[in-house]
Amino acid sequence: MLTYLVRRLFAVVVMLIVVMLAVFGIFFLIPKWTGVDPATMFVGKQADAAALEGVREKLKLGDPILVQLFDFFKGIFVGRDYTGGGDTVHCSAPCFGYSFKNEQAVWPVLVDRLPVTLSLALGAMVVWLVIGLTAGVISALRRGTVLDRVTMGVALSGVSLPIYFTGLLSLAVFSYGLGWVSDQYTPLHESFPAWFSGMILPWLTLAFLYGAMYARITRATMLEVMGEDYIRTARAKGVRESVVIRKHAMRSTMTPILTLLGVDLGALMGGAILTETTFSLPGLGQAVLTAINQRDLPLILGVTLITASAVVIANLVVDLLYGVIDPRVRLA
Repeated sequence: MLTYLVRRLFAVVVMLIVVMLAVFGIFFLIPKWTGVDPATMFVGKQADAAALEGVREKLKLGDPILVQLFDFFKGIFVGRDYTGGGDTVHCSAPCFGYSFKNEQAVWPVLVDRLPVTLSLALGAMVVWLVIGLTAGVISALRRGTVLDRVTMGVALSGVSLPIYFTGLLSLAVFSYGLGWVSDQYTPLHESFPAWFSGMILPWLTLAFLYGAMYARITRATMLEVMGEDYIRTARAKGVRESVVIRKHAMRSTMTPILTLLGVDLGALMGGAILTETTFSLPGLGQAVLTAINQRDLPLILGVTLITASAVVIANLVVDLLYGVIDPRVRLA
């Protein structure tokens, strides 16, 4: 198990480096190759010549690419000074960039917004796993029955209906109409009941979409697994059906579920834009939407790094869980 863990950690470190290189290339190299001045992307097209020149100096866009790449990595690990235009701005580590438009470092903004996105993603994940796995297993075991058709019909609705529709509908019914839950976000440190009340609808709305997908995948995988030889052998030996399902079938069913979970949860760390916008949650998704409207490229760059890193780390956790669920993976 230790060798397996070391191999996976090494692969994650390499992948994170590749991610940083890719992000650097997208935001700094590709604009140059396409004839776009990167400075205009960081300060805005309406800036005057003096402001553009100041940004070029601060980002050292005139230096060789390898020097720019070194400064980019250096900023993430030890911080960075942006000098140019007659002033110097210090960005403390980890420096994910500096917004010259808003005159603030990107990292504090990410730290301020991340707890909201994290609570949304983790809370919705718990709900959609419970609902999706339960519905998928029941549908697979009751294949062809009315319960199966109803469950899959609801799942199809969840996949088909957009979040802004189900979100606004849930607000209209359960918040504005019945008044059961709050439509306002309250930070957790201010009041847990108010925070929980304000997060119920976002959790359910996001979980309705993902839970529907997980239910369909669980059902399809479960039906395939239940036809395997080792399942028939276990039944022939007189093993109880509950043990066959729990110990044998579910273990194999969880492998594709974990794979999908790693990607979905990692991607949500970059912000669930539609959900956060619908429910006015001050998370990373809402910050990205604002940054796009304001053409605030450094913030978009920072969220891109966070999202890509979260996907890589989430997949590391999934790989480790593979080793727990299926001991054969440890020897691979």
